[in-house]
Amino acid sequence: MDSQTVSRHAAKPDAPTAGTLKPNALGVLGILFFVLSAQAPLTGIAGAAPIAVALGNGPGVPAAYLVAGLVILLFSVGFVAMGRHVVDAGAFYTYIGKGLGRTTGTGSAGLALFAYCTIQAAMYGLYGAIVSGLVASHTGLDLPWWVWTLATMAVVQALGAAGVEMGAKVLAVFVLAEFSILSVFALVTLFKGGGPEGLGLAESFSPSAALDGAPGVAVMFAVASMFGFEATAIYGEEAREPKKTVPRATYLAVVVVTGFFALVSWMLISFYGASKATAAAGKALESGDGAGFVFAPIAADFGGWAGDVLPVLLATSLFAGILTFHNSANRYLFSLGRDRLLPLRLCRLNRRHAPWTAGCVQTVLAVLLVVPFALAGKDPVLTLFSWFSGVAVLAMMLLYLLTSVSVVVFFRRARLDARLWNTLIAPALGALGIAGAIWLILANFTTLIGGERTTALWLTLSVPVVMALGLVAARVRGRAEAAADG
Repeated sequence: MDSQTVSRHAAKPDAPTAGTLKPNALGVLGILFFVLSAQAPLTGIAGAAPIAVALGNGPGVPAAYLVAGLVILLFSVGFVAMGRHVVDAGAFYTYIGKGLGRTTGTGSAGLALFAYCTIQAAMYGLYGAIVSGLVASHTGLDLPWWVWTLATMAVVQALGAAGVEMGAKVLAVFVLAEFSILSVFALVTLFKGGGPEGLGLAESFSPSAALDGAPGVAVMFAVASMFGFEATAIYGEEAREPKKTVPRATYLAVVVVTGFFALVSWMLISFYGASKATAAAGKALESGDGAGFVFAPIAADFGGWAGDVLPVLLATSLFAGILTFHNSANRYLFSLGRDRLLPLRLCRLNRRHAPWTAGCVQTVLAVLLVVPFALAGKDPVLTLFSWFSGVAVLAMMLLYLLTSVSVVVFFRRARLDARLWNTLIAPALGALGIAGAIWLILANFTTLIGGERTTALWLTLSVPVVMALGLVAARVRGRAEAAADG
């Protein structure tokens, strides 16, 4: 059994040839920009860091990012090893199916779509609220948040249809802007020797600091900030030399994101002083402007213009993430259609080799997820953003766990790679770390969504329900195919 046999592209002889995504369209940097935009670094720092500092382990939050990065790096070793033998736009469900069986793989496909569509809908909620406030404050035009959200859905659909290269170019501009301002702040603070209490290296990275307070809460938010790095494999079909490009992009993404979040959060702690950072974060949250914990230090260093620019960059950060998850979800739909698990028409490509029909379906799903919150008059940040981002992270962690287990099973069965570290030890350690992260998320889910226990329970249950529905659908389809063959 060789890699050609294992490859997804070995289609049935009697099946019509389905379309293929545009090859050789992305290099390492192009894929990296998709990954970084999915993680929306400014959103992750401004949204998660204040909560992690106030409710987690205070000045030890930077260490939590390193722990989360280590877990994801271990996961990536097996993820990359599998990617050398399986190249497919539906990365997770294909990987899981190869190791744990087609039924489990198909069930996980529904869970992956659920994760990508809910995180995108969550971002639409926060994006709409931010843009509505920005436009009202600068022009006096006061429109509901959902007007800007629906208008942006049309823009995202158009950019997705314009092809993956166009999306990468747009994302590069937005990601570089937000990365630049945060990185410059962090480096300036670092070279100045920190804030009033110095750099506070021990206060942020020592074992005692990492374990102080509620480290589980901090690790939970740190893991949530890593959401989206797996997009490296989704673009494998469109990558130049995918067996080289995808591994490089994956490892580079994990290292860059981990280092970025650890450094920026450390310099934020240092700016306030390790002994005062927790109180400052709590005060920002109590005022209803948690992002002020991040924006105030940057404006203090760079001047008042930064305070005006940062909210705009926060909006573009969210837009970049929305576009990335649109591309990820429509490629899942495309791959499911090509595998005959969904209607074949989802494979339809436009002249730019972009998945046109799948993109339209994904946009419709976004509308269906967002509009009920608008009709009900719900706060888009406290409900749509908070609820859906929490449930998406939980669903994605379950996919990570299933993928790690699948990697171990696949290589023990296929014997395509004799490297024990890559195919057994690292994936097993990654699975243990991810299982621990899932436990932390479940234990602190009410904090993660900022909601009530009843709401947290229903949202938590939605993840196994979606997985179960996918498994049932896979079994029904399998029986139908068996009956047809018989």
